[in-house]
Amino acid sequence: MGRMRLLIIGGGPGGYETAVEAAKRDMEVTLITEGPLGGTCLNEGCIPTKTFCHYAGLIEQNLKAGIDCKPDFRMVAERKQAVVEQLRGGIDMLLRNVQVVRGKAVFKDSGTVLCNGQEYSADKIIIATGSVSASLPIPGAENCITSKEILELSEVPRSLCVIGGGVIGLEFASIFRSFGTEVTVLEFCPNILPRFDTDLAKRLRQSLSRRGISIEVQAQVTGIDGNTVTYMKKDKEFTVQADKVLMAVGRRPYTEGLNLEAAGIDYTRKGITVDDRFETSVPGIYAVGDVTGGIMLAHAATFQGLHALNHICGREDGIRFDLIPAAVFTMPEVASVGLTEEQCKERGLQVRSLKSFYRANGKAVSMDEPDGYCKLIVAGDGTIIGAHIMGAHSSDLIHEVITLMNFGGTVEQMKAVIHAHPTLSEVLQSAYNA
Repeated sequence: MGRMRLLIIGGGPGGYETAVEAAKRDMEVTLITEGPLGGTCLNEGCIPTKTFCHYAGLIEQNLKAGIDCKPDFRMVAERKQAVVEQLRGGIDMLLRNVQVVRGKAVFKDSGTVLCNGQEYSADKIIIATGSVSASLPIPGAENCITSKEILELSEVPRSLCVIGGGVIGLEFASIFRSFGTEVTVLEFCPNILPRFDTDLAKRLRQSLSRRGISIEVQAQVTGIDGNTVTYMKKDKEFTVQADKVLMAVGRRPYTEGLNLEAAGIDYTRKGITVDDRFETSVPGIYAVGDVTGGIMLAHAATFQGLHALNHICGREDGIRFDLIPAAVFTMPEVASVGLTEEQCKERGLQVRSLKSFYRANGKAVSMDEPDGYCKLIVAGDGTIIGAHIMGAHSSDLIHEVITLMNFGGTVEQMKAVIHAHPTLSEVLQSAYNA
């Protein structure tokens, strides 16, 4: 019996990381990618944005030290590109045992894909084509820039209007405010970060407002005319003038041109339909990551790909998709995992909230980062079912709680765990003991 043939469509985290693991398992792997390796995350998302975040953070640190400095934006842009190219080269090395085909994949039937005039067949297929920026159906929307174009700017805009107060919009709002841009955020929902814990979102809004970012919630954008954005709020019309307008209202699954119908794969405008093994309506064909329309995070795509691969190989795993962490790299950072207080109330769960504050943490105060807090959502038996942190390095701190939650640990158990002093991790220790 020959080696199993696996065909993966998409070169982002859900695609290339699954390809690397499949090659380690001695599969014959072909990866077809329309865009550059690394997908949106590496080339026009997570990684370049975090490079901008790093330099924005340096500016904020200098300001706290009484040093007023303007960013060398050309240098920042060059560094961002160098980071992307370095990591892209690393992916090339990881895929040395994978056949990589550059081009557009189109299904011919349920076992065959066309690309560049060639036919590729396989025993199993994984679709990981990702997503593209979404846009509001309003006049002038075509004049906005997206998260892709804002990373390609050659100079810092004097003013920026961000349509959308979700993760992408707030990260860019925070970054460009540090770079000296006057920023206005327009969010349709009652709060920014609509899917996050309400208390957390309100605290972040206060912090961003103190930094000079103007945030309007319950604002319905109705049109863009040149540099003028018009929106309605409480039946009144308002306008915002900005040099650049960023459309940041989320992303949508990228299924265009795949010809899914030829393979008989069920899908809607919300994405490809999959089961809990990430298998589509066609046995042997799987879909992972943003293209399924679920949680659009790189690490979610990676572990969905691994879960699908394990199913293909007949292996069991302990991956818990109810515990996918989310991090927002604003200043201050925000991180979250599990249920929010609101979700607990909706489900009729009796829980208690344990809170602690950065201002009581020695390391945070010495870092001049007292703005932050931690909230743990605890069930009656002491197990943690949700964690929400705002503050410096919250994207790192959240993983202690995720590990605890993944294995059903309790608050009482964590009270006996010694945390080094002085460290930010003591924020969690204080919450366990609250």
